[in-house]
Amino acid sequence: MIDLSKIKYRVVVMDESGKQYNIQDYIQNLGWEENDSEISVRSSFTSRNDKTSKGYLSSIIKPGCLVGIFASDGGSLNEEVARGYVETWNPVEKNSGNNLKCTCYDELYKLQKSQDNRYYPSGTGTKSALQGIFDDWEIPQGEYKGPNASHGKTVHNNKYLSDIILELLDDAVKKGEEKCIVRAAKGYTSVIPRGSNKTVYVFKVDNTKSFSQSISTADLITRVKVVGQADDDGKRSVDATLNGETKYGIRQRIYTRGSDETLADAKSAAQEILDGEGKIEKEMTVQSPDVPFIRKGDLVYIMSEFVSDYYYVKGIQHDADVYSMTMELEYAEPEKKSSSKSGGDAKKEYNVGDIVNFHGGTHYVSSYPGAKGYNARAGKAKITIKNGSGKAHPWHLIHMDSASNVYGWVDDGTFD
Repeated sequence: MIDLSKIKYRVVVMDESGKQYNIQDYIQNLGWEENDSEISVRSSFTSRNDKTSKGYLSSIIKPGCLVGIFASDGGSLNEEVARGYVETWNPVEKNSGNNLKCTCYDELYKLQKSQDNRYYPSGTGTKSALQGIFDDWEIPQGEYKGPNASHGKTVHNNKYLSDIILELLDDAVKKGEEKCIVRAAKGYTSVIPRGSNKTVYVFKVDNTKSFSQSISTADLITRVKVVGQADDDGKRSVDATLNGETKYGIRQRIYTRGSDETLADAKSAAQEILDGEGKIEKEMTVQSPDVPFIRKGDLVYIMSEFVSDYYYVKGIQHDADVYSMTMELEYAEPEKKSSSKSGGDAKKEYNVGDIVNFHGGTHYVSSYPGAKGYNARAGKAKITIKNGSGKAHPWHLIHMDSASNVYGWVDDGTFD
């Protein structure tokens, strides 16, 4: 748990010679954001353009300079939370004083602004395609924990590279892979699953400014039709039709089967479309005091009078001037698992929402191996996630009364 009243920010700029300057005392209007359908972090600030021993600040901060934003919680957390290169440089002279306005973007901005022609033969893997783009644009690479689906033959003409990346990741999801994001941190670009954060922040009514919930069927897909390649007359055969929640009416999507794609693979991809876009959209906007360490793609937990559940961060805006942030959230749909009924004694199946008896023991801060654990008392608890991404501690429990204090990830066999 962090004390939000102790949050502090620091802004450092690196000049052309590599020398670093802490300019926090000159800064105002500091903020940074990560938006849905974009891959680059945008940061901005206004500084007093005062004269220093090196000249005016505008002679130190120039287009192309690297600017880093750091945050601390007054305790153990002291991290770089955003960085970017100055893209917009705007000194303003006034009678009341001189200002310098700057807008910065991280390493991935060049992929948002660059078009290319890309051809991927059938069987190209997601990892190979993405890393090829990063290599060609000389973007330093960090960890790759993303998908490696086999894609059909694809041709991209005059398309922005960021759009190609997002399309590849989306196609991988349709082929059954986990939904992942691309983001840069500390100068390196990584591809990681959503919800990979080890610390999951909880937002309640008493520590949040506002919750705004939205439930919508406006973009619901209820039918996917699989069609074949066009013949000489331009006609296409209908190879399969998959129905979803048609009680809301027919909202049809066409999936075009690749020339070398089997019908089974095409139907699987069509089913993934239904699984991903054939469900009611549950979103939320949260305004709260700033937690500068939260990023797009992180998992958070919301506890309001009407909602107690997990959400993914789709977009986030940090405003350091007023120590606040706004998060656009997407409901974290629990993973559906089919139960197996093989011979012998049937093992009891547990699902999200079940009330169980926690035996007591260790609860962990994440489901991944090596996660830090703390002792928790026995008692009644609710299953809020099953089959966590890390798998080592696959169940997430939240206590139902004061008898237990379990609030984290636990192992198989620790409850019944």
